[in-house]
Amino acid sequence: MNLENEFGERKWDNFGGVSPLIAVFKSYHPLNPEIEKIINEQTFPVRFDKHNHIASPLKPNRFIYLILQGSVHGYIKMETEKVTTWIAIEHELAGTIRNLWTEEASDEYIEAIDPVLAIAIPHAMSRQLYEQFPIANYVGRKMTEIYFKSASERAFISRLPTAKKRYERYLVTYAYLVDRVPLKYIASFLNMRLETLSRIRAMMYRNNDKLVVEV
Repeated sequence: MNLENEFGERKWDNFGGVSPLIAVFKSYHPLNPEIEKIINEQTFPVRFDKHNHIASPLKPNRFIYLILQGSVHGYIKMETEKVTTWIAIEHELAGTIRNLWTEEASDEYIEAIDPVLAIAIPHAMSRQLYEQFPIANYVGRKMTEIYFKSASERAFISRLPTAKKRYERYLVTYAYLVDRVPLKYIASFLNMRLETLSRIRAMMYRNNDKLVVEV
């Protein structure tokens, strides 16, 4: 994907003068001015319209994204069906999981569920920071821990034997997403039909297990 910085030299004017990624890094460890300078120079804001692909097997994988506004889902194609493998919203990272921070091709797609504003983080910049600054390796490790902890939870959910158990676990881990994204993406993620998810939710509502959220 040939992304361009549509905001030009004043790209950070609407973000307090600095890349929002700096605040994320600082939440794990204080940074030195050299690291902040590299981040400000090489990251940039980017917008994606609803249903646009942020990444796909047809586009070079050069970036990971910090989502500021909007939501995205990762999916793979099974014949004509899109199978959602993960969902991310504001303040989360979005990137192809199988080749995180590399430019290798992936069979995964990342699609904007609604209009997205994000910070593009070049993989080349991440490698540069890792090579030059021990601090960056610490920050990268902490961020990767969170990323793969979430991946482990997704794998756990997928192994639960019934649709109801998968949705109940989903409510434990991802309750904040239930009224945030259309239910069709949640149903796909949980490997069930939308009709099945609707029946489970209706049953739980009747049993006062969980308040139904409108689709």
